[in-house]
This record gives sequence, C-alpha cells and structure tokens, in this order.
Amino acid sequence: MDKRKLHHQLKFIKKIKAQYFLYIAIFFLALGVIGLRENNLQMIELREKVYLADESGAEAEKPLRELREYVHSHMNTNLSSGNVSIKPPIQLRHRYERLLEQEQQRVNKVNQKVKEQGERVCASRFPGTGLNASRVNCVAEYTRVNTVDPKKIPSELYKFDFLGPVWSPDFAGLTLLASLTFFAAYIIRLLLGWFYKREL
Repeated sequence: MDKRKLHHQLKFIKKIKAQYFLYIAIFFLALGVIGLRENNLQMIELREKVYLADESGAEAEKPLRELREYVHSHMNTNLSSGNVSIKPPIQLRHRYERLLEQEQQRVNKVNQKVKEQGERVCASRFPGTGLNASRVNCVAEYTRVNTVDPKKIPSELYKFDFLGPVWSPDFAGLTLLASLTFFAAYIIRLLLGWFYKREL
C-alpha cells in the first residue's frame, strides 16, 4: 500500500477525535438509563391502578388492559411483585375472593331451599308430631341427594403475567441504540488509528 496515501488517510482520521464518540455514547447512555427508569415507574403506577381497582371492587379490565399494552410496548417494564415466589405477579385476589363468596352465598340459599323442600316432602310422607326418626332420615337423604356444590371458579382466570420487550422504539430504546452506535464508532475509530499507525 502507498505510504503517502496511508499518511494522508491517517491525517484525515486524526481529525476525527475518538473521545468525542465516547462522550456522546456516555451522554446517550445516561439518557437511556433515565428512560428505563421512567418506563419502570410508569409500569408501577399502572400496576397500582390495577391493584386499587381490584381492592375497591371497581372494574379492573380497563386498568389491566392499559398495563398490558404499556408493558408489551416498553422495555424495562417486566412485572415484579416484590416477592419472587408469587407467580404470576398480577393477581386479582380481591375480585376472585368476592366471586367465591358470591358463589358460596348462592349455594347456601339453594341448599336452604332444598332443606325446606325436603322437610315439606318428608312431612307429607311421614305425618305426625314429635320426634319421627323416619322423617328425620327422609330429610337427611333428600338433602344429601339434592344438595348443590359450589361451581369451580378457576383462579388462573384472575392471574396475569406480562413481559416487556428486550428492546422497544421508545425514548429509552432509541437513546440506548444511539449510545451503542456511538460506542461502536468510538471502537472503529480506535481500530482505524491503530491499523494505520501499524501500516506506517
């Protein structure tokens, strides 16, 4: 390779200061870290809205949808309940417990009616007053046969786990990408300087 040409190219390369690329990379990295923190804080705020809606008995679908959409479109928003053993991290526990209680109340009412109906049926079969063993056994059998059990409510329907992307084209993602680009330019500039000096 022509030494004069190499010398001319090295002179041009030296005008491009490597440290400028590094400074810009660090600047964008700092912005990226701020963006990541903001993403996480916004996720926590949306998660709290879900918890408040669940606890108060308000409709949780809208805040849950907002949380899911935000997490799926922003990096550094993976949910964490603060307790690693709780999986999935979003659980509409209050809503689930209210449904279980409502179902139990419904079953209690139905079974009370079954018992009353059994007493009427057995009273007509075994008339008379006082302690009547046949009537007591009849009521017990009628109740056993016609008793209703609570419907199973799958708890999985009230548990949610959303995962954020590794990279997203939001403020945090773009600034981190810019930081990586300028850091790569810094490395390339150092390598070019080293290569030309070695050739000369």
